[in-house]
Amino acid sequence: MDKQELGAFLRSRRERLHPLDVGLPAGPRRRTPGLRREEVAVLAHISTEYYLRLEQGRAPRPSAQVLAAVAGALRLTDAESGHLHVLAGTAPARSGLHRREVRPSILALLDRLPQTAAFVTSAMFEVLAWNDLAAALMEDFGTLSVRDRNLARRAFLESPHDGMPLYGISDATEFRHHVVQKLRATAARYPHDPLVIELVDDLRQGSREFARLWDRYDVQAAPILTKTFHHPVVGEITVNCDALTLDDSDQHLVLYSAPPGSRDAQALALLNVIGADYAAARDPR
Repeated sequence: MDKQELGAFLRSRRERLHPLDVGLPAGPRRRTPGLRREEVAVLAHISTEYYLRLEQGRAPRPSAQVLAAVAGALRLTDAESGHLHVLAGTAPARSGLHRREVRPSILALLDRLPQTAAFVTSAMFEVLAWNDLAAALMEDFGTLSVRDRNLARRAFLESPHDGMPLYGISDATEFRHHVVQKLRATAARYPHDPLVIELVDDLRQGSREFARLWDRYDVQAAPILTKTFHHPVVGEITVNCDALTLDDSDQHLVLYSAPPGSRDAQALALLNVIGADYAAARDPR
């Protein structure tokens, strides 16, 4: 149970709610943002003293029933409710370290997707494996150090190249929000993983934007359904973006594809011919 993170998360969710959101009168004199602690306690059918101790990180581990009641009172989403259980230590436990080994069947699958740019990321956004089309569309990750293959570091700590964001993506702001929200959940699942701790510390110290977003305690990332790349050779490419969760390893298989016969599909086909040789030769920065 991470008492301090649990308390901070509860406080952040309480402060974002307005009394009218939960059917309570707003009242003329409110000095604090969001709901009052006693209002949350009433809605959750627990004592105000106990809820206060939860937010202050002084309460013992709450039961699953209490967590469900608090989640309902705070109108948490499924993702936020799951995060609450992770912080409280009532979710199924994971090992202390996130996994970075990609199973052989997934590696073989990458090579069987010639018309799809595909790659695998870890729970902390490190690119672990990729196919040739992903290398041609983005960059040859094999030429980078392990540290530089981390998309979170690249998105927040790397200066734009020629005024363009990483890989020329059009949704750079949305992607950074997505990264922060996913990393917040990862940090809760692996609170003692030194690589996760180091990454979050580096990002908080090196990026004001990351630090600001991190302090919002958001954990539900909006799905990214399409993405547009501005590629230096084939121009603008808009692709469908599908991210499949590999539950056994807490990794994601990311697939970029385009409708058959579309201009975007033709651009991907051209990149498939160009291959990784072009990706290795170009300077992505």
